[in-house]
Amino acid sequence: MKSILISILTVLCFGFGVKGQELSPYIKIGETSETIQQASDNVVKVLKENSYSILGSYNPMNNSGYKVVVFTNNDLRNTVVKIKDRGALAAAFKVGFVSKNGKITISYTNPDYILRAYLGDNYGTYKSTFEKFSADLKTAFSSIGDEFKPFGGTVEANKLKKYHYKIMMPYFSDPVELNEFSSFEEGLAIIEGNLKSKKGNTVQVYKLVYPDKEVAVFGVGLSSKEDGESHFLPKIGTDHVAALPYELILQGNKATMLHGKYRIALHWPDLTMGTFMKIMSTPGDIEDALEGLCINEN
Repeated sequence: MKSILISILTVLCFGFGVKGQELSPYIKIGETSETIQQASDNVVKVLKENSYSILGSYNPMNNSGYKVVVFTNNDLRNTVVKIKDRGALAAAFKVGFVSKNGKITISYTNPDYILRAYLGDNYGTYKSTFEKFSADLKTAFSSIGDEFKPFGGTVEANKLKKYHYKIMMPYFSDPVELNEFSSFEEGLAIIEGNLKSKKGNTVQVYKLVYPDKEVAVFGVGLSSKEDGESHFLPKIGTDHVAALPYELILQGNKATMLHGKYRIALHWPDLTMGTFMKIMSTPGDIEDALEGLCINEN
């Protein structure tokens, strides 16, 4: 009887530990006294040496004190696209650089957090691939820094697959439809053309296209001073700069984006309602900008 009780307690304790595991959206690699350009060059070099592909980079808010480098690798890119519900959004990871007090802080989006949130129940199907991606990334970045400190708020790991900020707020499964085209090719051409002309004060940071699967993901910088990154990022926290750029995804002939009230809350889970209210217009502003990229006005 005693051994049975011990076994039950062990199972309960183990179960509680798994359920209570807290994850953060970002991991701080460390700080450096190099310039942002030097720091980002070093990160790009390390990523390339470890078989990661660089998808793009830019300065959010057009501010040289901030930078984001976007990357992926073949295993991740080819796995997430198998998940039909916008799985390709999880292919791109970001390194953020923030200049403050004479130091550059380097961080990256936490794969264990983002992949659970974006892939839901499918995370478990390819768990070994995702865990390897996360572990290999930490090993690669160990030549850059040694802190690996999670930050940016926390969410229980088991709640990420159905994350939402508050009651009545949208989930990952509540995307915003931006436009429907006659074909994938038409949608791709229209979006590419609008980004090329920087329509709506936007800038293409990266593009990831799977022609055979008719899937394309675009990372879009929002350059408007009135309602873009310069408007909302300082209000909710520039330390989370690796949350950017915002994405739109074309699957078949439909273009969608994650709802701002989901996407922003997921990347800033510790936001108070009071702070969220300060950017009340931002989800709609982002939708307007990305919707504009999906409209052919010629």
